[in-house]
Amino acid sequence: MKITELREKTKEELITERRDLKQEMMNLYVQRASGQLENPARIKIVRKTIARIETLLSMIAIEERKAAVSGAEA
Repeated sequence: MKITELREKTKEELITERRDLKQEMMNLYVQRASGQLENPARIKIVRKTIARIETLLSMIAIEERKAAVSGAEA
């Protein structure tokens, strides 16, 4: 999933997407361990997408903190 697609989602949608991808990652690891993994490159794609989501969630948290601080100052 591209970063531009992820930026269009809300915080709740990102959290849901992260949860789903982590579940998929667990399933991929189980498939790899049992020798049934058909597309090993999928692990890398899912891992990077999770990292992108984590980055966006961190950026959102920073923006929320900045808004809270500037709101408290006013």
